[in-house]
Amino acid sequence: MHILLMGPPGAGKGTQAEKLVADFPIPHISTGDMFRAAVKNGTELGKEAKKYMDAGGLVPDEVTIGIVRERLSQPDCVKGFILDGFPRTKEQAAALDDILKDLKIELDAAVNIAVPDADLVSRVTGRRICKACGATFHVTFNPPKKENVCDKCGGSLYQRDDDKETTVKKRLEAYHSQTAPLIAYYKAAGVYKEIDGTQPIDKVYADVVKAVKGK
Repeated sequence: MHILLMGPPGAGKGTQAEKLVADFPIPHISTGDMFRAAVKNGTELGKEAKKYMDAGGLVPDEVTIGIVRERLSQPDCVKGFILDGFPRTKEQAAALDDILKDLKIELDAAVNIAVPDADLVSRVTGRRICKACGATFHVTFNPPKKENVCDKCGGSLYQRDDDKETTVKKRLEAYHSQTAPLIAYYKAAGVYKEIDGTQPIDKVYADVVKAVKGK
């Protein structure tokens, strides 16, 4: 199955993707993870992407589209993938259509996890990441056993620049202006499914599975 996971920052796309990967043998492709890896490695792409990410903006299309095309062309995507974080604009959606057409792949479902803005701000600003292994925690919903220490490897936890409140609000503004129109785009394509993201994680997951298995 070839699935697109949609939703604003903090909607839980990454969490749901992890659960899908555990049940279905297809890769989870997150543009955010690819950008952060490039930033950590100090590549030219990483330096360029970091400027936009730190400001709460979107990485330019020519950079993002090139990364996605290269990734979807890899052999592990033939049987399926979960695409998370792309497309973010109608222009990127059109570019994705072209990429999939070239690869002779058909998108099965665009699943949108919908959550109100007020809930998203508290979710995202409470997120903490392990500097050593990248594990994710939350000060309220998934706190570490010891404050600011990773349960998995003992590394120190930190708050990413793009998880701070001012940046989160900018990211939500960017989402509503540029990404929300994708809902109409995928409704017109007949592949749109909406999930209530305010439900417990397992209920959200059950609804996601129901939506994608329907295809």
